[in-house]
Amino acid sequence: MNIMSVAALLQNTRQTLFSFEVLPPVRGRGIDPVFKTIDRLMPFHPAFVEVTSHRSDFVYKDMGNGQFKRVEERVRPGTVPIAYAIKQRYNVPVVPHIICSGYTQQETENELLDLAMLDVRDLLVLRGDKAKQDSRFIPKEGGLTYASQLCEQVNAFNQGQLLFGDSHELCQESPFSYGVAGYPEKHEEAMSQSADMRALKRKVDLGAGYIVTQMFFDNARYFDFVRRCREAGIHVPIVPGLKPLSTLNHCTMLPRTFHIDFPDELVQQLERCSTNDDVRSVGIEWCVRQCKELRDHDVPSLHFYTMNAAQMIEEICNAVNI
Repeated sequence: MNIMSVAALLQNTRQTLFSFEVLPPVRGRGIDPVFKTIDRLMPFHPAFVEVTSHRSDFVYKDMGNGQFKRVEERVRPGTVPIAYAIKQRYNVPVVPHIICSGYTQQETENELLDLAMLDVRDLLVLRGDKAKQDSRFIPKEGGLTYASQLCEQVNAFNQGQLLFGDSHELCQESPFSYGVAGYPEKHEEAMSQSADMRALKRKVDLGAGYIVTQMFFDNARYFDFVRRCREAGIHVPIVPGLKPLSTLNHCTMLPRTFHIDFPDELVQQLERCSTNDDVRSVGIEWCVRQCKELRDHDVPSLHFYTMNAAQMIEEICNAVNI
């Protein structure tokens, strides 16, 4: 049974859709918080749900005898089984992230094999973040450096080519479809906006069917990004990524972590906030304004980074009448 890919869904929609991203639970915790987030947002009929992927990092474990052992550990494992659980439980298109960061090509191939066997055919292909202890991105030994290289590995897999083993037939009739990330305010490591755009076009030329943007708080940045993409010959759907502010910590953490700017009007409102509730109120109102303007411009989907905190998204969806 052929089901329309997320890329095709976005390409063919005649109205602005709704979608969101969830985080796998922290290692050792259950999946119920993920389900609770999705349960709360299902009444708004999401077109798809993304599941993030997280690199493994080295941590030091106390061995109980005064010694510590350096071990590799993934803080949020479970992207593949969670994606499958969402697909089965909610019958909604699910988009697991696959990343270069912290993965070898063989580990990626194993993940693709698992996803193909589970008939999860949509992906978001990303480089991923650098390790916490590194000042720049360093691939894991045997891994990839750029998302474009990961696109190439997925393409080869779709053609039946395995890097580690014999050829396969899992995707030749129903290959993976994938999207990629875009940065309205430039990727933090790109030397210029034009260099960043060339890297994005490379991913689209390789086969990315859509783009999901990094979060932004100034719609003008998104509209300018779309314009520059079209001028560069990129014509796939470009989905705006949104994150409502909810805590005082967000006022400094989000610009620092994601290398984004707040527009002056928002800054002035945030400077008057003294509590998390103040920020939350401003964040909801601002995001509602963003959503209404974006929908007026017929964006393909309003995509929310929930960080498993669905209540604010629910309030925004009700206000926007999604």
